Amino acid sequence: MIPEYCRALEENEISEHCFDLIFAFDEIVALGYRENVNLAQIRTFTEMDSHEEKVFRAVRETQEREAKAEMRRKAKELQQARRDAERQGKKAPGFGGFGSSAVSGGSTAAMITETIIETDKPKVAPAPARPSGPSKALKLGAKGKEVDNFVDKLKSEGETIMSSSMGKRTSEASKMHAPPINMESVHMKIEEKITLTCGRDGGLQNMELHGMIMLRISDDKYGRIRLHVENEDKKGVQLQTHPNVDKKLFTAESLIGLKNPEKSFPVNSDVGVLKWRLQTTEESFIPLTINCWPSESGNGCDVNIEYELQEDNLELNDVVITIPLPSGVGAPVIGEIDGEYRHDSRRNTLEWCLPVIDAKNKSGSLEFSIAGQPNDFFPVQVSFVSKKNYCNIQVTKVTQVDGNSPVRFSTETTFLVDKYEIL
Repeated sequence: MIPEYCRALEENEISEHCFDLIFAFDEIVALGYRENVNLAQIRTFTEMDSHEEKVFRAVRETQEREAKAEMRRKAKELQQARRDAERQGKKAPGFGGFGSSAVSGGSTAAMITETIIETDKPKVAPAPARPSGPSKALKLGAKGKEVDNFVDKLKSEGETIMSSSMGKRTSEASKMHAPPINMESVHMKIEEKITLTCGRDGGLQNMELHGMIMLRISDDKYGRIRLHVENEDKKGVQLQTHPNVDKKLFTAESLIGLKNPEKSFPVNSDVGVLKWRLQTTEESFIPLTINCWPSESGNGCDVNIEYELQEDNLELNDVVITIPLPSGVGAPVIGEIDGEYRHDSRRNTLEWCLPVIDAKNKSGSLEFSIAGQPNDFFPVQVSFVSKKNYCNIQVTKVTQVDGNSPVRFSTETTFLVDKYEIL
């Protein structure tokens, strides 16, 4: 049962999921005896919702709405009575207070209206006043302070203490601490998105890739420029320039410039100047091949998955290969693995996580065993991101129209997945 909540039998994993394990064991053991329950029943019991609580909340929200509607209706009646009294020249009706004090109808309506507005706003409960004398009541957080003091003492004695954040994915940490992009006055964003569908027995059913170069100019003195494009693609992509771009100049010299050289590119806005498209069923164009082999055994299925990078010039980061699992059969038993894995018991998936796939790490495999049928492990989905584009189209130089002097520029390249699955 422990692998259902923890990826590995390590202290930090058990510490992070300690309450989940306590609640699960509480469903197994009753009065010192083991209950006859399975993993699916334990998951159902621990995640069970309270129907009575939902009914109570719904009734309370209904009562609050009715009370607010009644207050608004009373306020409108009082405002109408005040207007009628003013129209007839009479004194506005009021409510008598204690003694001779009274409140006019107009002020009463205003007070009720303000009350309605205030009730619609979220209220912040004031902090309760602490008694001045000593208290022997339970102090929340006192144990935490003692633990912190104990940890500080251990650190002062030279002990190494692991924090719970060490269990986080390295890819998430790298994203959090990613260095900001140094954007120049002329900045290009080259983005490609791939949609790919393969069959489980091999064969590329469809692969479609869309790319675009977005130009952003933040200084109007660089509005009249030309982009020198280097196209080393040999896969047969279809290129298309913006309607305001000189197509003849691009075809003859691979330069992106406006049809009217006297005009400038827009400032402080992203402008798409060139886009391309590639659609193919050629298997050799697949950037990352995934081979999934489920084999039936006596206890279920033995699943072997391997990947291979076919484009050596690519570097794929934060690769996640997601394999669906049968529900209610527990966690898979991992045999061999290159990289890391994560079992999501709620979504019934196994995520194979690889921080980098490149020419030095172009292939790898994963083996695991679990109860189920071969069809239970499809479709396999893949996600990744890369700082190198697939079609190898780059902007190598930027020059001004007048004088052909070079201009400093920055480039941001992204190659990511729109849909990538093996059916």
